[in-house]
Amino acid sequence: MSSINNKTLLTGLIFLATINAGYNGNCSAATIMQKDTTTAPVETKNPNSNYKPAYAGQTRAPGVKTKTPLSVTVINSTLKQPWAICNLPDGRFLITEKAGTMKILKADGRTDKQITGLPAVLAQGQGGLLDVNIDPAFASNRMIYWDYAEQTSTGSLLAVAKGKLAADESKIENVTVIYRAEPAYKGSLQYGSRILFDKQGNLFVSTGERGADDIRVKAQDLSAAIGKIIHITKTGKAVPGGPFARTDNAKPEIYAYGLRNPEGMTWNPQTGELWEAEFGPRGGDEINIIRPGKNYGWPLVTYGIEYSGGKVGEGIQQQSGITQPVYYWDPSISPSGITFYNSHVIAEWKGNLFVGGLGGSHIARLVISANKVIGEERLLKDKGERFRALTTGKDGALYAVTDGGKLYRIAKK
Repeated sequence: MSSINNKTLLTGLIFLATINAGYNGNCSAATIMQKDTTTAPVETKNPNSNYKPAYAGQTRAPGVKTKTPLSVTVINSTLKQPWAICNLPDGRFLITEKAGTMKILKADGRTDKQITGLPAVLAQGQGGLLDVNIDPAFASNRMIYWDYAEQTSTGSLLAVAKGKLAADESKIENVTVIYRAEPAYKGSLQYGSRILFDKQGNLFVSTGERGADDIRVKAQDLSAAIGKIIHITKTGKAVPGGPFARTDNAKPEIYAYGLRNPEGMTWNPQTGELWEAEFGPRGGDEINIIRPGKNYGWPLVTYGIEYSGGKVGEGIQQQSGITQPVYYWDPSISPSGITFYNSHVIAEWKGNLFVGGLGGSHIARLVISANKVIGEERLLKDKGERFRALTTGKDGALYAVTDGGKLYRIAKK
């Protein structure tokens, strides 16, 4: 379904080789091709379906390989199901653990602080303590924001909370739940979620659609907060002027909709746009650029199929009014945390998107040009880890936490 025709592949090879060779306009195409290091697509398994991409390069981009010698080190192996990693201003890391604990690690990976005072989390299935982020003014106000699965009388839901890190960093003070992604549901799947701050200090929160057939349809329902990107203030109110603020029966905090299980969200520092990654079922994992008011299709339009092997809905991949993914995978790699590399330390990585793969057991490096993926690499595939979350450290290294409890540092030798 996703093979690239020879003309497209040749164009991609020349483009990538031009970058790698520092093309100055005087080299012939033959010379460029001799210096090219691209390969066939990194995915070698058959797709789950015969679905066709909407455009060339939307899946199975040409393979690329990092030239820079890398050092891969496990700097902590004592974490308990870590779910998120956040940079602190002093170079340390703030990490959540799914069962409901939060830790601060030193820059070298050693445990520094164990934080208490968090509300109870529902650590069942895919629920638990999930993402964490610090206030843009953290250095002065010490405020932390996080989300988690919360039990209610009618089921469970994703809750967003905030609190102040105590001066001794041992506990969270004045905890307040600012938002709940309703409706609650009696299930333990697909909560999402990541938290980002915009330039005005408001929050973007991604929410999962909770998985089951009877609830996932609400990803298309503007009166429900699940399967969405939510845009809220630090007090949990809808940011004024949202795309659905004047839509009858719509939640005014909804920014975008039609998402399945968005466990990845990050800013593209080169364009300022919001990028998102989400799980498909069997195939159909997506990378999207999130724009206000857009519908990303789930469960009406998808490149995936049901776990049972049948079509999702009517088996539609392209439809008017539905925003196409920038990129998709089939088979699934189960993408979780994502980050753009924005350091000069590993120069060839600058502007690349890195994706933590759970079921795929690798970190995907995506080379981006004009909002299209023109190359893909699989890193740390030999480690056999489920990579949950990623960040670029202050030192220019890429850091990744795994479900197995490790913190990896991937750096220039």
